[in-house]
Amino acid sequence: MSDARSHIEVHDYSGGIVGPGIAPAGTVRDGGTIRTGTPPGCWGPMITPKFQGGHEVTRPVLVEGAEVGDAIAITLKTVRVTSLATSSGVMEFVEGRYVGDPFVAKLCPSCGTTAPSSHIEGIGDEAVRCDNCGAEVNAFRFSNGYVIVLDRENNVSLTVSKDVAERIAGDARNIAAIPDGADQHSILALARADIAGLASRMRPFLGNIGTMPSRDLPDSHNAGDFGSFLIDAPHGYSFTQEELDRHKTDGHMDTNSVREGAILICPVKVPGGGVYMGDMHAQQGNGEIAGHATDVSGVVELEVKVIKGLKLDGPILLQHRDDLPFLAQPMSREERAAVGRLAERHGQKVIEDNAPITFIGSGPTLNDATRNGLTRAAEVTGLPYDEILNRATIAGSIEISRLPGVVRVTFLCPTPILERMGVAELVRRQYGTQA
Repeated sequence: MSDARSHIEVHDYSGGIVGPGIAPAGTVRDGGTIRTGTPPGCWGPMITPKFQGGHEVTRPVLVEGAEVGDAIAITLKTVRVTSLATSSGVMEFVEGRYVGDPFVAKLCPSCGTTAPSSHIEGIGDEAVRCDNCGAEVNAFRFSNGYVIVLDRENNVSLTVSKDVAERIAGDARNIAAIPDGADQHSILALARADIAGLASRMRPFLGNIGTMPSRDLPDSHNAGDFGSFLIDAPHGYSFTQEELDRHKTDGHMDTNSVREGAILICPVKVPGGGVYMGDMHAQQGNGEIAGHATDVSGVVELEVKVIKGLKLDGPILLQHRDDLPFLAQPMSREERAAVGRLAERHGQKVIEDNAPITFIGSGPTLNDATRNGLTRAAEVTGLPYDEILNRATIAGSIEISRLPGVVRVTFLCPTPILERMGVAELVRRQYGTQA
């Protein structure tokens, strides 16, 4: 990797697939930065039939010195929305327009073309048209949807009425700020407006970010819940459960604390790791209960650092202090002094030095995801599984990132273990603790 650069800009996208079959955009030095403009995830790619995944993420960037069995720490320096509006909602599938999975294997119901090229004609549900025969070809519908306008300076948003949504649809691609190199249609063209006048705050984050899986798969399915749809699938991206578990990296987390200032530590399953990103959301509550959130274009800048010998199956997250569950937040000076007095009063000689850490778990259900996160935590830290259960109960929490199956397992971890893992300095930087 002698051509590594200290800073790389990425403006090419992978067409819905992540893995070693996607040519890297370049190689960045250990400690270097990556900057990109990300197109919206989910609905735009979903209504673009040629996509074989539900997102449009960046081509991967290799990191110099990252070998299989290492990890890469990704510090999110900038996560900024550029869209002025977006549209989202609860989805329904249109039967006869896909084979097995409408995110992966779309087809035209009229001419039978698989993954057909398409274009937008007009506004509304029937706007997506097959280039080959002209038939309406969208494999998705909103059962309830909305258009939402965004105030990026004040971090507030507002859903709009049908007349406003249709006016926005007339300049959909520009208002969505879709990058020039992106191939998706803008979901704003559908102008669905079932909820009008609902105001909300914005807090942007990245829903799909991490390192390449060791086998090509649809970008939206790089997790244990969405990935389960690939098991014995009737299309070209069929996996067994063992293959999925071995290859995926759980980049598609939809974890709303993967935001500016957070540090994400990802497994290296191919040489160089292959850092990719996309699927920025303007906001999302825990669980992403509607199935989709407010997908936007955005500007992202990352700093990468190789952690040698930290073998991971899935991501570790060092969240903002403000995002940590209450019981895992580092104690104040006053609280630590009170604990010291409590120990003295009862004759307890040792008070553990520790700091918070979060393991991402995924699986077909929330129970599966929780077991996965707990198991990962036990395997990486070396703590007994049942001790992880206790720590997450009295000094941490289990939190839902996405239904049906992505969770955050957070607990206070002993400092010597963080040192052995090679993450103690990152923890100090993030929390200012004694780790």
